Amino acid sequence: MSLANTNTSFNSVQAATGLAFELRRNAFGRLVFIDLEGHEYEGAIPVRSFPVSAPDQGISVVSSDGSELAWIDKLSDLAPHLQAMIEEELASREFMPEILRIVGVSTYATPSEWQVETNRGVSTFTLKGEEDIRRLAQSALLIADTHGIQFLIRDSKALDKPSRKILDRFL
Repeated sequence: MSLANTNTSFNSVQAATGLAFELRRNAFGRLVFIDLEGHEYEGAIPVRSFPVSAPDQGISVVSSDGSELAWIDKLSDLAPHLQAMIEEELASREFMPEILRIVGVSTYATPSEWQVETNRGVSTFTLKGEEDIRRLAQSALLIADTHGIQFLIRDSKALDKPSRKILDRFL
């Protein structure tokens, strides 16, 4: 990317959002953050501040050493190409399947084997103990399996009746 193109991109990004940076991918597919002065930070990482309650708000872009390079109040404030790059990077780093339905459990005592339908397909995991089910804002829950994978129930009240009945036995 030439410096002239970079400045044009900066001007359009800055005018639309007040932000002054550009992103690109290097030959290895790593994200490169370019600030207004043209300094490049290879291996930049976008990080959500509130991944469950406000996934599109409060995103920090940090360097590979953890220093903050930019703060983004709302992802929708960015130019479409920047939004796409950040969303792509976040998707490659984050893995939090959302439980849509609880198919069944092996036992109502823990540890128990759970069979669930998620937004990423059917899954089976082991719940070690009730303490691995954490309540979040309103009716959201985060369930950790024995391997450390976090499963999200965005709204427990929106689950079907059999799923809520199973879940209530563990809460």
